[in-house]
Amino acid sequence: MNWIEALILGLIQGLTEFLPVSSSGHLEIGKELLGVEAAENLTFTVMVHGATVLSTLVVFRKDIANLLSGLFRFQWNEETQYIVKIAVSMIPIAIVGLFFKDAVEAVFESANILLLVGAMLLVTAVFLTFAYYKKSGDKDLSFFHAFVIGMAQTVAVLPGISRSGATIATGLLLGNRKSEVARFSFLMVLVPILGENVLSLLKYDAAAQASTQSSEVLVLVVGFVAAFVAGLVACQWMINIVKQGKLIYFAIYCAVVAVIAISGNLLG
Repeated sequence: MNWIEALILGLIQGLTEFLPVSSSGHLEIGKELLGVEAAENLTFTVMVHGATVLSTLVVFRKDIANLLSGLFRFQWNEETQYIVKIAVSMIPIAIVGLFFKDAVEAVFESANILLLVGAMLLVTAVFLTFAYYKKSGDKDLSFFHAFVIGMAQTVAVLPGISRSGATIATGLLLGNRKSEVARFSFLMVLVPILGENVLSLLKYDAAAQASTQSSEVLVLVVGFVAAFVAGLVACQWMINIVKQGKLIYFAIYCAVVAVIAISGNLLG
């Protein structure tokens, strides 16, 4: 991988991690087009994911500080309840990660990746379309809703299913407030993304070391910076998009990319 490819993939990761168009799906498409082997670039993948986590921390730094401040008062206050809701939302993805990770990876290895991404992008488009036509709600996020949104997050292990799209659409369909759903969707994924990266490095330590030795520092730095800056822009942009209820444009985009991916696979 050269620095130009790192720049392109970093921008793709940073933008699509927060926009409801599936970062994993777009990364797979990008790697296919650029001829980059994912197995040889584990360190790069971890770096760009870490960059998007960092951009989320920057955007929501005040919210996170307030939540931690309330938590350490050791009271059943609003902040503590919110953190518990985040913990509840993590239960489904933790179960999948701990007990079904190998089965999911086996599906990836046996599937035609472009065909799978295309099909799942169509599912994302349907998710977003339903959310767009759902009447705006005013419910407070409950513990049960947090769990259901967490279940929606587990579907996003499939490349092409947008994590933010699935969780935000589910929250809106449950009747929660738009601004609250967007905030919760971004905060709830911080620990799972970090945990996923740590598990990947622990399991594939040898591959990670080989990638680090063969990759130039410039490539990693360019990818990290590109993902971080793009993530900052996309995260704030997405919050405004959800508030304005303009998810239908992303549904159309996902459908178009899905058709292109499926057609390219069939014609290829």
